[in-house]
Amino acid sequence: MLDDVLAALGRRARAQRLAHGWTLREIAERSGVSSRFLVQLEGGHGNISVRRLADLATALETTAGDLLTSTATPVRSAIALLGLRGAGKTTIGKRLARRRRVPFVELDKHIEKAADLSLGELFTLHGEDYYRRLERDVLTEVLSEGKPMVLATGGGLVASPDTFAMLRRAAVTVWLRASPEDHWNRVVRQGDRRPMADHPQAMADLRGLLALREPLYAMADHTVDTSAVTVDAVVDAIERLVG
Repeated sequence: MLDDVLAALGRRARAQRLAHGWTLREIAERSGVSSRFLVQLEGGHGNISVRRLADLATALETTAGDLLTSTATPVRSAIALLGLRGAGKTTIGKRLARRRRVPFVELDKHIEKAADLSLGELFTLHGEDYYRRLERDVLTEVLSEGKPMVLATGGGLVASPDTFAMLRRAAVTVWLRASPEDHWNRVVRQGDRRPMADHPQAMADLRGLLALREPLYAMADHTVDTSAVTVDAVVDAIERLVG
């Protein structure tokens, strides 16, 4: 019985921390609870005192009661795949959705439908700020019903803090990590030669963008390496992590 309570408490504390994008170190500093103990707590093995629980709840901007209540953390029935273009979100997402017998949703397709424009036209006519606002609105609508799904997100969604925080609250997030070379080669294999067209520094730019976004992608609930493994192996890994 106690083990079940501690496991649930750990899951809720971790979900609350990740929803706000906080690191263990930040919560340790704010709460006075050591990082080592927080790791144990989030793993379901930290038998915390009432006083320390209250301090932790304050640091997490919630209450001890909410952390201990089964309804505090909503069930996240969607699985959201993160990563740059070429990470394999569409290929892996479709296979994962088929295995779990849930819909596969490609967020950018819904954005294009809402705007009645292609992504290229959307950026050209209205700019990135407009796209990001529409991205948030469409994501809110997609997630509002709380139905199980596998969701492929745009590569830059993580750069919008509010939108990314909303996604982490509503879905189990999985970063599909790949090397810059794999990102590049997958896009080219899809028949898109644009990365190389009149752009000799394209690979260097890709490396820089990936380095910039990796800390954001790493905030996902889970990370699965997609380099040098099959699609089925990646789907198997996600299934083991998500359950």
